[in-house]
Amino acid sequence: MKKIEAVIRPEQVSAVRRALERVGYSGLMIGDINGHGAQKGKVEQWRGETYKVELLAKTKIDIIVKDSDLAAIVTAIKEAAKTGQIGDGKIFVSDIENVIRIRTGEEGNMAL
Repeated sequence: MKKIEAVIRPEQVSAVRRALERVGYSGLMIGDINGHGAQKGKVEQWRGETYKVELLAKTKIDIIVKDSDLAAIVTAIKEAAKTGQIGDGKIFVSDIENVIRIRTGEEGNMAL
């Protein structure tokens, strides 16, 4: 099993959710986060004043998937989240040792 953590632009969340539903995967966790990558924020202007916004609003999507579903789900996220601009985000993939469904006690792939 794998854990996919995708950090994307908030305005791309709907497109990513639709893409995941098209590949048959609807189980996910979504949270709002703040941070920055290599660009270290951006410069904004408001009422003639210039200021730097160092922490940008992002959305983090966490998904636990079977190994066999990994490629299709990563591809769906990449294609739906991409705008071609700096700040599109990143996808992190890590190993998951076990998953346990609390209600039934099922473990591993059966718990997904």
